[in-house]
Amino acid sequence: MNITIPLLYTTTRSQKSNKENLIDFYNEATEDYEFWSHDFNMHFGYYTPLKTNLFKRDTMLNEMNHQVFKRLHLKKQKSIIADLGCGIGGTMRYGLAKYPKLSIIGITLSSFQIREGNKRLQNTNGLIIEENYCQTSFKTNSLNGAYAIESLCHSGHSKQALQEAYRIIKSGSKFVIADAFLKKNPKQLCLGSNYCYNQLCKGWSLQGLGSIDRVKNDLQQIGFKNITIQDISFRVAPSVLHVPFAILNFIIKKITTNTPLKPNSWKNLKGSLFALLSGIHIRSFGYYLITAEK
Repeated sequence: MNITIPLLYTTTRSQKSNKENLIDFYNEATEDYEFWSHDFNMHFGYYTPLKTNLFKRDTMLNEMNHQVFKRLHLKKQKSIIADLGCGIGGTMRYGLAKYPKLSIIGITLSSFQIREGNKRLQNTNGLIIEENYCQTSFKTNSLNGAYAIESLCHSGHSKQALQEAYRIIKSGSKFVIADAFLKKNPKQLCLGSNYCYNQLCKGWSLQGLGSIDRVKNDLQQIGFKNITIQDISFRVAPSVLHVPFAILNFIIKKITTNTPLKPNSWKNLKGSLFALLSGIHIRSFGYYLITAEK
């Protein structure tokens, strides 16, 4: 592998997570995402009329990538950023293709994602490493930006994860989050919303979703400035509506090839279904794009 990324991290501390269920989930279920996205985008999409195609899911998923990179305000000179919870590197490959002078280091806890993702990043300025995004070994003020697409939910959008993002990026750099959040305190959820929320967390091994107001306050307390929060739920909805069809096609494929479904594949399918059902409760859940500057 030809990697030209500058060494910005040390290898002296172990970043092994004790969240065995999360690691197992991604080690087993990641390969299933090819049924969701040929580009291995492990997230929902962003619909833009006349630009994306409602019937071609990857056009919307890649548009979400575009929206995230646009908000990073990357300069034309060489720069290096972090993907905090990179999956198998789908978003990284999009960014590296669009910005030739960009280098990206992806962070994941999954050995499967590291192995398979780095195969797809050969001969690029991209590299996936085993790190916990709540406590990385990047040097302070070392990166030109960072982003997290549907990954911080695995920590419950914890303040620790937000603080770490603030620590590792340079002054004036951007941190962008694309994710689902609660619009209210979990204790205020109605019976239906609460059931969908619990099943979503179980299916996708989520610690929980942070409330958007709490996350905004955390960002402010940490020191981020020029915080912009956009509710893009209706932009995301068209890709979410693909979920039942993707699930049906996935199951039919497994049946016709006589391939048994792994336990974590069932969990993944269940989580995907309850993501759709949660989206119906628009007073409780929303999908947001957050941009914050250090």
